[in-house]
Amino acid sequence: MAVGKGAAPAALGLLEQVEFAWHDCCGDVTPGEDVVADMLTCSQGDLGRMIRFARPAVEDARYSRMAADEIRPAKNGPGTGEFTC
Repeated sequence: MAVGKGAAPAALGLLEQVEFAWHDCCGDVTPGEDVVADMLTCSQGDLGRMIRFARPAVEDARYSRMAADEIRPAKNGPGTGEFTC
């Protein structure tokens, strides 16, 4: 699990809120899989970080993409994991 079994219900609730916000801000029913994947990557398994990255993911998904790319080792070597919201 991305945030652990105990935090899963809260994480799913957050993702539902992100969908509502995405619809209101962008007009699409849901954010793309890449936006959700970036948000989960940025969370690094921590619900608090997931909450902090939810708003930037909706406001400007490019921010979340840059932050996730800093964390992902496949694209940028070992990744720093130091990018914060």
